[in-house]
Amino acid sequence: MHQIVAGIATGGIYASVALALVMIYQATHHINFAQGEMATFSTYLTLMFINMGMPYWVAFFAAVAVSFVAGVAIERILIRPMTNAPVLSAVGVFVGLLLIINSVSGWFFDYTIKQFPTPFPDQPLPGGFISGHQLGSTGVTLAVLIAVYLFFRHTSLGLAMRAAALNPVSSRLVGVRVGWMLALGWGLAAAIGSVAGCMVAPIVFLDPNMMAGILLYAFAGALLGGIDSPLGAVLGGFAVGVIENLGGAYLVGTELKLTLALVIIVTVLTIKPSGLLGRTVLSRV
Repeated sequence: MHQIVAGIATGGIYASVALALVMIYQATHHINFAQGEMATFSTYLTLMFINMGMPYWVAFFAAVAVSFVAGVAIERILIRPMTNAPVLSAVGVFVGLLLIINSVSGWFFDYTIKQFPTPFPDQPLPGGFISGHQLGSTGVTLAVLIAVYLFFRHTSLGLAMRAAALNPVSSRLVGVRVGWMLALGWGLAAAIGSVAGCMVAPIVFLDPNMMAGILLYAFAGALLGGIDSPLGAVLGGFAVGVIENLGGAYLVGTELKLTLALVIIVTVLTIKPSGLLGRTVLSRV
């Protein structure tokens, strides 16, 4: 029971990052390999604001806002010119962005491992199955996921962003500013990644490579649920969190549990590449 509850807690973080990956994939049809580095840099910003004397939640929301603006800027400056570029060129941009942000994080904030504060009590709650931080971080990530769902389902801006990602040509014909909708999608994905980084940092500690393993688990969750399905990515992230904890505790051990993400990725791509809730797309060649 403890492993399942803890898996749900970490799965919420994987679900957040997986949702960010899916949002950018829907807009560009590419995987943002720098998603984890962007989240790490945002977490460093939060810690910097806290050290400047800001209360935790003020620093948290300030870093989320900066991340949103940075995501929009990255789309407008780096991704927009690559719209009609070959696939490998776009992949090169994403990998280059990963290396640049990782190096900048180490340059500005150094490479030493830092302890990141949590706004929640870290002692186990009655029953001993979950700590205060795990419960609090699960609540925050669920609130973010619900807010994103309501935004896309019940606001005109959310509908326009969905339309721009799914069918940009038709969206332009009805007056949707597709370019700005895709930029806002990047900003929202960066903000969601910032939340995930702040929630996981108290557990894994903060360093420039903090999100490397998290991104792999999130990618496995996105593939498991469906790389073009936001709901599937969320469910896949929670599923991967539970599988990781149970498999690490009873199957392969904590030292090898990262290989479970690779097994999930290979299995899904071999048996059902569209994922559990993804759409199967057929192309005539």
